[in-house]
Amino acid sequence: MTITYAWRGAFTDPELSDVDSSAPGWWERVNAHSLGWVCARDAGGALAGFVNVAWDGGQHAFILDTWVDPALRRAGIGTRLVEVAAEESRAAGCTWLHVDFEPHLTTYYLESCGFRPTAAGLIAL
Repeated sequence: MTITYAWRGAFTDPELSDVDSSAPGWWERVNAHSLGWVCARDAGGALAGFVNVAWDGGQHAFILDTWVDPALRRAGIGTRLVEVAAEESRAAGCTWLHVDFEPHLTTYYLESCGFRPTAAGLIAL
């Protein structure tokens, strides 16, 4: 399977409807608020995966909205999305890459992607 990865690659809102169908306007939001994003595409050009990289305008970048087409999961696409996001965040001058995740994703983010656990706080708004 051939998958290509593009930092700040083009995408359409309908392509991301599976990520969060309640959040229209993806293109406008990521362009206005993100350091960048990574699009993974299969050989036919279909979106195979996506990850958004928000940032604070300085040293901290944040992984959000990691998504891989359900038919293509467990093939390393998500891990490579995060690797590209980390590489590009580093190239942009960030020194920290953060991610929040639900408990069932612990193995993926800590073992597959190389994040380490840290203490953090959260307020539900």
